[in-house]
Amino acid sequence: MNPKILIIDDERAICASLRFALEDIYDTSTSSDPEEGLRLIEEHPFDIVLLDLRLGLHNGLDVLRQIKQKCPAITVIMMTAYASIESSIEAIKQGAYYYIEKPINTTELRLLLAKALEHNRLSSEVRTLQEKLNVQTDRHRFIGKSKAMEHVFSMIERVKDIDSNVLITGESGTGKEVVARAIHSTGKRKHGPLEIVNCAAIPEALLESELFGYEKGAFTGATQKKPGKWAAANGGTLFLDEISEMPLALQAKILRVIQEREVTPLGSNQKIPLDVRIVSATNKQLEQLVAEGTFREDLYFRLNVIPISLPPLRERQEDLLLLLDYFLQKYAREMNKKVKKLSAAARRLLLAYDYPGNVRQLGNIIEYAMALSSSDIIAEEDLPEYIQYDSQGTALPASSNTQETVDSIPVGVPMKEIEKRAIAAALDHCGWHRQETARMLQISERSLRDKIKLYNIKSVQEE
Repeated sequence: MNPKILIIDDERAICASLRFALEDIYDTSTSSDPEEGLRLIEEHPFDIVLLDLRLGLHNGLDVLRQIKQKCPAITVIMMTAYASIESSIEAIKQGAYYYIEKPINTTELRLLLAKALEHNRLSSEVRTLQEKLNVQTDRHRFIGKSKAMEHVFSMIERVKDIDSNVLITGESGTGKEVVARAIHSTGKRKHGPLEIVNCAAIPEALLESELFGYEKGAFTGATQKKPGKWAAANGGTLFLDEISEMPLALQAKILRVIQEREVTPLGSNQKIPLDVRIVSATNKQLEQLVAEGTFREDLYFRLNVIPISLPPLRERQEDLLLLLDYFLQKYAREMNKKVKKLSAAARRLLLAYDYPGNVRQLGNIIEYAMALSSSDIIAEEDLPEYIQYDSQGTALPASSNTQETVDSIPVGVPMKEIEKRAIAAALDHCGWHRQETARMLQISERSLRDKIKLYNIKSVQEE
């Protein structure tokens, strides 16, 4: 397939002559109207845009900025009969690859286009290598020699080259996304895209458009066409994290896409065929949600073809020392510090703790200790206070406000007020870290966000 080039120039004669000069090598389109040119860029994947600096009443630099906002990766070459050092520097600052003076020498233009395409190819290779490096980094985070983790590794190896849907279950912080990435990056779809959607992090009203995509004008605010995650994952893997938080109405639409293997963007009648492997994850018991009527049974069976269950960290104690060593080296490298050792007391505390937040929490603890420790040895007092208090069998004392809020609830206070106070106290205790608060309260981040809004709960800084 020939590279695709778009020529935007208000002089139709120049558009025609350039198209004639290039069409034997390139798939060439032209436009004498900048707005039409921008629309073509939204609808078609061009490799290079030849853009005139002066387009009648339009400034080519303004059009360049709009192109880069819509498609940052596209290569733009400016054409001008009014070449100056100032205008050329400004064009390159705005993201242009280079510029060429009019009248255009066809030989020079072809040479410049060839260099621009080579630049595109090299940039693409760099992005690919960076993605592979990121994948390797993710895989190195997968540490464990326990029987439970050996089983997980075995499951990944057995499912990576097939297209059956996978459902990953486990508590928060056990590494569900890492497993999903490993399945994708080591399997037959590794050269395809991996698209990740956190169903709990995206507001319910936006989740459908994020998954399905939409046409320009499909709804208020849809000012341009946007492909959805289904289409973006074609040829690769779609990872649906926190699938239990997907609204019931949207579950029916997801089921239909899985059954028919095609998706229709919002506001469109065109169906897009799909070749997508689905990997889902949840920290909840979907069977229980099915029984409660909040999750569709037919969708559950479609997603749960191959289940992979991740053990909590407290059930893989033999992996703790490996993980401690890994995080000590990781954060020393990231903070540009010497790798520190743990004192005997600190090591004893860390090995005794049960880690309700699992591997993610362990990493946070070591990051905290590495940042605050002033010597080459991480001592007991360098660890978070709740680790030290837990070792003594006592709870971390709450602030006076939190204690009063939770303990001093008179008889007859409405349940909504009690819930509001409990949420406010948990937020204060967790320093308004919403993910940790949601985990403590055993609710989803979306539910927490909705209740904060419902009860108009504010932090001390906001009051």
